[in-house]
Amino acid sequence: MLVVVDGSESGFNALQQSFRLAADEKSWITVVCVVPPYEGDLDMTGIGNIMEAMRMPCEDALNRTKIMAKEAGALIKPVCEEGEAHQRIVDLAEAENCELIIMRRSGMSRLERALMDSVTARVIGYSMRDILVMPDNAEIGWGKILLATDGSKYSKNATERAIDFAMAYGGELRVVAVVDLPAEFYGEAPDAVDDIINKAHGFVEVAKKKAEAVGIKVEVFVSEGDAHQMVLDMAEDLGADAIVMGSHGRTGLKRLLMGSVVEKVIGYSTCPVLVVKV
Repeated sequence: MLVVVDGSESGFNALQQSFRLAADEKSWITVVCVVPPYEGDLDMTGIGNIMEAMRMPCEDALNRTKIMAKEAGALIKPVCEEGEAHQRIVDLAEAENCELIIMRRSGMSRLERALMDSVTARVIGYSMRDILVMPDNAEIGWGKILLATDGSKYSKNATERAIDFAMAYGGELRVVAVVDLPAEFYGEAPDAVDDIINKAHGFVEVAKKKAEAVGIKVEVFVSEGDAHQMVLDMAEDLGADAIVMGSHGRTGLKRLLMGSVVEKVIGYSTCPVLVVKV
C-alpha cells in the first residue's frame, strides 16, 4: 500500500492507522512525501540552495515516519518525490504496484470539506488504484461496513471489495441504494418513480445475495432523498466503521470533477471512505 504524508498531523494519523492495516494484510508500506516544483518564487530568491530548502520539510516528515514505523514495528519504504503531487502519487502507486492508496482528507471548515483537497481529488480522478480517504483523527475499522450502490459496474466492484474486507475482518455489511429525484418528478411521473424504486431494491438484493453466499451478515436499505446526505445519515445511525463507494469512470477534465455524491460523502464523513476503482 501507498501512504501519503505531507507533514500534517492528519497525514501522520493516516500513516499510524495504516500500520494496523498493513499488519493484518501482511503488507509493505511505501510512504511518500512530495516536494512541489519550484516555479521561481521570489520569496525564496535569497536562499542559497533553493531545492534543498524545499526538500527539508519533506525530509523532516519522512524522518518522523521512520520513527513512527520503528515504534510500531512496521516495514516502510520512505520516498521523497518532486513534482506535481497528484501525478507523482499516481505514478508511484503504479510503479510500486500498490493495491491501495491511503490519504488524509484536508480541511476543517465546512467550505474546505465541501471543496476537498485538490491533490486528493486529482489522485481519485487519475489513479486506477483504490483510495482510502481518512478524516482527521479517524480510525480504520471494518466491523461495520456501509456499501452505497447504484447498480452500476463501478458499484459492483465496490461490492466485491466490501465483501472481501467483511470476510477478512469478520465484519457486517449494510447496503444502501438512494433514490434521489426532484420533488416534481413524484407528481408528474409516479409510475417512473415506482420503477426506479423497484430497481433500487433490486440493486441491494443483488449485493445481499453475494454477501450471504459467503456467510456475511448483511442488511439492505433503500432510501429516498439527497443521495450524499442519506449515505452520511445512515453511516452515523449505524455507527459505520467505513463507507465503501464505487468511482465512476471519467476521462480528461471530468476526472477532476468527481461525482458530487462521492465528493460530498468524502468531504463530510466522520469515518474513512474507500473509493473503489475499476
